[in-house]
Amino acid sequence: MTDTQIHGHVDDGFGPVADVFRDNFAHRREVGAAVAVYLRGRKVVDLYGGTADPRSGRPWTAQTPTVVFSCTKGIMAICAYLLVQQGRLDLAAPVTRYWPEFGQNGKAEIPVRWLLTHQSGLPALDKPFTREEVLAWEPVIQAIEAQAPLWKPGTAHSYHPITFGWLIGEVIRRITGELPGTWFARYLAEPLGLRTWIGLPAAERDTVAWMLAPPGDFAAPDPVSDRAATMGGAFPFPADPEGWVSFNDPAIQAAQIPGAGAVSTAESLARLYAACVGELDGPRLLTTASIDDAITVRAAGQQVYGYPDAGHRWGTGFLLHSPPRPMLGERSFGHDGAGGHLAFGDDTHQVGFAYVVNQMGDGEDERANLLSAAVRDCLGG
Repeated sequence: MTDTQIHGHVDDGFGPVADVFRDNFAHRREVGAAVAVYLRGRKVVDLYGGTADPRSGRPWTAQTPTVVFSCTKGIMAICAYLLVQQGRLDLAAPVTRYWPEFGQNGKAEIPVRWLLTHQSGLPALDKPFTREEVLAWEPVIQAIEAQAPLWKPGTAHSYHPITFGWLIGEVIRRITGELPGTWFARYLAEPLGLRTWIGLPAAERDTVAWMLAPPGDFAAPDPVSDRAATMGGAFPFPADPEGWVSFNDPAIQAAQIPGAGAVSTAESLARLYAACVGELDGPRLLTTASIDDAITVRAAGQQVYGYPDAGHRWGTGFLLHSPPRPMLGERSFGHDGAGGHLAFGDDTHQVGFAYVVNQMGDGEDERANLLSAAVRDCLGG
């Protein structure tokens, strides 16, 4: 049990969310965390508590961001759909329309959509990398260009834990002339007032929560999955044998690793998704047509590599409402992140939700699911 003090507020009718959030500290080994919910453009939940950095005792505040791992993929998908709406990106077009060098070694016919649906056959690369090469962007792009798919693209799927970001990120760079984190900052984060970055500014370094390794052994189920998660050995993932979480490294946080490296507060991620599904200081970001397309199931069932199928359903760039990660319903779309993070939007309810942590959980972690279930109950099921 713990007497961790919870800060922030909940509107009337959302008390059960606060109850679950408090209970996570009392019974589920929470160290520091935050949860936020927007409903029809209004912030109805904004809670935080615990310790941001156990080494110093620094408390979690309303301004504390943390590495959100694969929640980054949802941010990238939002960017891609905005380019679609601007007429600058066609998801059905071959990647080579935007990135000609990509077409080597059997990749000439891969459409952009398959980069976003884990169907391109590029979850891992043959080339081993140093950390410095991964942080430099271009060495990874060159390796992707030379890589042959690990299966016939479009015929199967396997989760692309890190390469996802460079695959769609390089398309975004070719279209906009900017790295995706730079484009995101200019056109989304700054206008919406978000404390969310893909490429953390040096001035924010000391505000970031310190990530704690998950309990137990997180060995990859096969060599391909190990290469995929560690970028060929560039960094341990999620942590080394001594419990050092590699994404605590300031150089990794400062780099643009667009598949897993975003740093954000819960409030900002919830605000971003709220802006996608409803009016928030301006017109909604995503059209109904975009959301209809995004939530169409594109991949499900057993992966080529990785763990046995747990029931995940993948849209275009987003994790959808799925048995292992229930959200609010069939029109929910978002992404979770290694260790327990979760962020999503739902246009039926006009909800933006986000939960972020620094104590990474294991395969039995139910903290995020319990919070989203509480929100679902507060909305009437």
